[in-house]
Formats: sequence, structure tokens, C-alpha cells
Amino acid sequence: MESNTVTRADLAESVYEQVGLSRNESSDLVEQILDEVMEALVSEDNVKISSFGSFSVKEKKARIGRNPKTGVEVPISPRKVLVFRASHVLKDRINKAMQVPEVTDETSHF
Repeated sequence: MESNTVTRADLAESVYEQVGLSRNESSDLVEQILDEVMEALVSEDNVKISSFGSFSVKEKKARIGRNPKTGVEVPISPRKVLVFRASHVLKDRINKAMQVPEVTDETSHF
């Protein structure tokens, strides 16, 4: 399975092709949207994008972890983590793309 990554440049190019803004305007628009999302998350606001998913910041408490190589216990400090939760629409679309069409009696020629 080949893995591709969508970059900011890819998003800007898509906006350019589909919306008709200039390449510079498309790039600026993508940057503004991403900046808005980042600022909201830094302020610990939730970001919800309909039919896509939601981003939120969660607090993790301090705990004791273990170095997997040596087994030595090490303290892990409290921290904030970014959490993404996909919408049902996105989950359904991903799962639908993975489904193989079923063979029925009507399509079977045996």
C-alpha cells in the first residue's frame, strides 16, 4: 500500500483549481484557515469541522513510565495533548472506500 501525504501546497493547489482564486490567494486562504485552527487550539477551544471531525486539547496528568529498553522507571510530566475525533460521516466514507463489492446470485455466473 502506497502512502501519500497531503501538504499545505496540495491544499492551496486544490483551492486554486476548484475555487478559481490566484495561487497566492489560495495559499493565503489555506494559511489563514490553519492559523485560525491553531489559535483556537492554543486557546484550548474545541475546533469542530462539520462532516470531518473535531479537535480538542486534553490535559494529561503526571505519571511514572518505563523505559522499554532498560525497564528503568522515569517520571512523565503533566502535559497537554491534541485529540482528533473523526465524525461518523468521515468514518463511514473511509470504511466504504475499503469495502469490496459483494458477489450476489444475480452477478454470479456459476
